[in-house]
Amino acid sequence: MTEPAALAERLDHVMLITLNRPEVRNAVDAALTRAVGTALDEADADPSIRAVVLTGAGDKAFCAGADLKAVARGEFTTEGLPPHWGFAGCVTHPISKPVVAAVNGFALGGGTEIALWADLVVAAETAGFGLPEVKRGIIAGAGGAFRLVRQLPAKVAMEILLTGDPVPAAEALRLGLINRVVPQEQVVPAALELAGRICANAPLSVQASKRIARGFSEADAWARTAAETELIMKSADAKEGPRAFAEKRAPVWEGR
Repeated sequence: MTEPAALAERLDHVMLITLNRPEVRNAVDAALTRAVGTALDEADADPSIRAVVLTGAGDKAFCAGADLKAVARGEFTTEGLPPHWGFAGCVTHPISKPVVAAVNGFALGGGTEIALWADLVVAAETAGFGLPEVKRGIIAGAGGAFRLVRQLPAKVAMEILLTGDPVPAAEALRLGLINRVVPQEQVVPAALELAGRICANAPLSVQASKRIARGFSEADAWARTAAETELIMKSADAKEGPRAFAEKRAPVWEGR
């Protein structure tokens, strides 16, 4: 039988969600999006769940971003999925329960955007972050282009955004992009421990505090992201980037 694209497990007051496509570095496709979005809806609706931990299967990658091979084949669609979920079922998903990302390996592209969406991040020593979309002829359309600048000093964020170069976990910690770095085998236990400390507090107070802290309007940023993404995805370069990745060659950019 085919393994589910994401797994959801209840551990006391915590829901542990695991991206479960390790054979493709937990790259996001429609099935993973549906599984994660459904689990988050369940977590938010269940008063016994007070926090969520989100991690990836295997020890290589948290999430390699969108499944570019599926994109190149025209197989990546979110048709029929609730619009409030967003990429990977989470990046526009407005849940009140705190989310801790347990980044067990590389989190590139959409993987970094998931980490930027999360409220707290525990990363393995082997983890790396980055938004390499500009190397593929596309943009960080799942919140990365504006959340990164909000969470880091502007010039630091712009270098990461415009070069597309990866940032090792230790550097991400120094910059304040993540909360802590632990050995790879301890990343999920450490994230669960942090979630447990949150769960020890009054749940309604925690949820209200999160809503206040996250209460700034992102409407303008999402509107601009949607408009820019629509233009970019019509370009020849947006088709060339995934095609070159799938064919394992350097892209040939046309600038149109």
